[in-house]
Amino acid sequence: MGPTPIRLEGGRKYAMTVEYQQNGSGGGAELDWIPPATAMLAEAEKVARDSDVVLVFVGLNGTQEGEGHDRAAIELPESQENLVKAIMATGKPVIVVLTSGSAVAVNSAASGAAAVLSAWYGGEEAGTAIAETLAGVSNPSGRLPVTFYKSTDQLPSFTDYAMKNRTYRYFTGEPLYPFGFGMSYSTFSYSALNAKRTATGAEIRATVKNTSSRDGDEVVQLYIGGGTGDGMPIRSLRGFQRIHLGAGQIRQLTFKVAAGDLPKATVEVSVGGGQPAEGTAFVKGKL
Repeated sequence: MGPTPIRLEGGRKYAMTVEYQQNGSGGGAELDWIPPATAMLAEAEKVARDSDVVLVFVGLNGTQEGEGHDRAAIELPESQENLVKAIMATGKPVIVVLTSGSAVAVNSAASGAAAVLSAWYGGEEAGTAIAETLAGVSNPSGRLPVTFYKSTDQLPSFTDYAMKNRTYRYFTGEPLYPFGFGMSYSTFSYSALNAKRTATGAEIRATVKNTSSRDGDEVVQLYIGGGTGDGMPIRSLRGFQRIHLGAGQIRQLTFKVAAGDLPKATVEVSVGGGQPAEGTAFVKGKL
């Protein structure tokens, strides 16, 4: 049974009776006071106007997602979406820190914030990790393990269990952030793709270069097209390697793919810092 909100008026006294009965293991009761959303939003805007940079922490928790807590929509909760919009409207630089265990459609943040940091669900050192990343002490290299869609409308019905138009392998639309996406304070380039079939499958080589003046890690990803025919995926991740490259350093990487993971038809192959798309460094060819 969900919580029953009661609107309280300032300056008045309220008599309250709480009855609780627990049958079996588990369960619990809470009595929470939630300030009016408009008052909280006004206070946040005032603080933002008096600040040089604003960090906005939004996202989900265990009451909104998890085992037995399926979400009806992937959008950010309305009150948090309003908070992001209001703070960005102040004109101050805004960094949005997103906590969640799954994909969230943070469209306003993606279009208007100076940065979006996906922190997932961190432990006791989460604050330190976030601060060091935003301050540049830590050079991020993580990649998204799921697709961040723009809206619930981009997904099939909840009762449709077919793979069509789901996940990066079959989704034909434009996601908010694609599977495998991630940013770094370093930049990288790719070249010299060499892909050939062998008696046991295929061997793919590519050269990676750190084109920045800062040492950093890169997650090099190999994608292979799904081939022709109905129901075939657009592409599939067939390998990845996380490597460390010093400023200006160059390295050649080799991937080996088993024959069972290769379509027999000629397919596109790409090696890069994510899926082959605009804004991502990669090199591609045919196999």
